[in-house]
Amino acid sequence: MNEVFQKAKEASRKLMLLSDDERNDILLRVADRAEASIDRLLAANALDLQKLEPSDPLYDRLLLTPERIRGIAADIRNVASLPSPLGMISKERTLANGLHLRRVSVPFGVIGIIFEARPNVCFDVFSLCFKSGNTCILKGSHSADESNRAIVALIHDVLPLEGELEGVCSLLPPTHEATAELLGAVGYVDLCIPRGGRKLIDFVRDNARVPVIETGAGVVHAYFDKDGDLEKGRRIITNAKMRRVSVCNALDCLLVHRDRLSDLPALLEPMEGKVEIITDEASMGTEWMDYKLSLKVVDSLDEALAHIARYGSGHSECIITECSETARRFQQMVDAACVYVNAPTSFTDGAQFGMGAEIGISTQKLGPRGPMALEEMTTYKWLIDGNGQTRD
Repeated sequence: MNEVFQKAKEASRKLMLLSDDERNDILLRVADRAEASIDRLLAANALDLQKLEPSDPLYDRLLLTPERIRGIAADIRNVASLPSPLGMISKERTLANGLHLRRVSVPFGVIGIIFEARPNVCFDVFSLCFKSGNTCILKGSHSADESNRAIVALIHDVLPLEGELEGVCSLLPPTHEATAELLGAVGYVDLCIPRGGRKLIDFVRDNARVPVIETGAGVVHAYFDKDGDLEKGRRIITNAKMRRVSVCNALDCLLVHRDRLSDLPALLEPMEGKVEIITDEASMGTEWMDYKLSLKVVDSLDEALAHIARYGSGHSECIITECSETARRFQQMVDAACVYVNAPTSFTDGAQFGMGAEIGISTQKLGPRGPMALEEMTTYKWLIDGNGQTRD
């Protein structure tokens, strides 16, 4: 493992010597290679899919299709088209003694990503890290190992053409031992980001000796207010729940104002026979990742806010209402990375936010929050120019 970590560290320094145009050119060629290798990627993915039943919600997370691969390639090209996040001056001043100060964005260096059954993460992480001048060390799960290895091999097919850059993207074995090594790689890994369920995130946070950014589990709520529009509510709730049930921005709990209880059958009609509605209090706070939805009737906005404060994970929450004051108060009081009014939480996504792609959705408050893309993959350093000044 130390050899992998050392190569990643060395590659991070070499990567700094590439211009933004050179990085973009490599990304575009990776996108082209992905589209040209659809059959190869699908064959590897099919080996992983054999491990799951199609009825398992994780099957959809794991599944690659020609359309999805073409979408991934489009996202990589989009990342390449974005302005470089490096060298941005966020603060600049000249002191009374003549020292000139600039705070400039720079890469973290080496970023470790521990993720579960989503092979597209390999492409997303590589494109964002490479564009932002970071090397990445990927640690996937057993369930997606064939797909992950095929994707990283494809990336390596392109990278050697540019010299000794293989270390900018490494894939560790899908073992618990590899996870432990990555979390303890002090001096090699500058930042670790877990992307998966609550158990994975808690384990990484509790055991890491390197800095961690939490991409929290998504326990997502929608509140249909007494002043909510029924047709908007139907579309928003259905889209938030059923677009893709296995992703972190999918709806987990619907809160309905008691005054609108008679509209509940109409709100749920598009999901009838497809989604299991659960009213058991014990279900509250569950991230379903399945065709299940918790339901609770509340007497007021305050009760809805209290419920979200108790059970929410700080990911994404939404309200359906035509009252601007209620909407304003909901957005002010809900403590989450993304708070929606009359729009589904399915929009919580780096590509949808115009960021090209995302490494994950951060639910913590120290550092990045919400979708993490290019700018969030940078830190900063101070550059100070003087002319012989000394301090008293």
